[in-house]
Amino acid sequence: MKSKLIALSLFLAALLSSCDAVDDLLTFTISNETSIKIKSTIPINLPSEIITPDVTTNSSTEFQNNKTKASLVKDVKIKSIRLSVSDPSDKTFTFLKSIHLYISTNDSNEIELAYQDNINSTTNTIDLICTDARLDQYIKADKYKIRTKVTLKETLTKDVTVKADMKFRVTADSF
Repeated sequence: MKSKLIALSLFLAALLSSCDAVDDLLTFTISNETSIKIKSTIPINLPSEIITPDVTTNSSTEFQNNKTKASLVKDVKIKSIRLSVSDPSDKTFTFLKSIHLYISTNDSNEIELAYQDNINSTTNTIDLICTDARLDQYIKADKYKIRTKVTLKETLTKDVTVKADMKFRVTADSF
């Protein structure tokens, strides 16, 4: 009886680890980017909103390249968002107090994607704290919108353009 229990335990452990291994094989990353222009006219210490142009996804191509399709996607989560100042090239994030990014589509409600508060950075790149929200419907869409809420801690003498590099972790079934 004891040996049967051990054998059953080993079988269940192997089954569970093989399911994780299959999920790992069917997990891939989709990368997108957008630019956020922070105007020099934004007031200090007051949250201000910035709407970016729609981000066109390359999801259908990515799904096909990874031998799956949108209907087989099981889970999408944000893996990372790195912001970098692209213009002016010598600018750092010392001007920024906080930033929150929200994602939406024409067919989906807006949800928070990532944020960073109490920014104290003297570099030109920062990594945001990603939420744990499920993003399947946003990444399956042809395009999505990113709305940004920023609070400045110093006056800008000229507009600042920030590039947002977004990486999404996708888990799907194969064809």
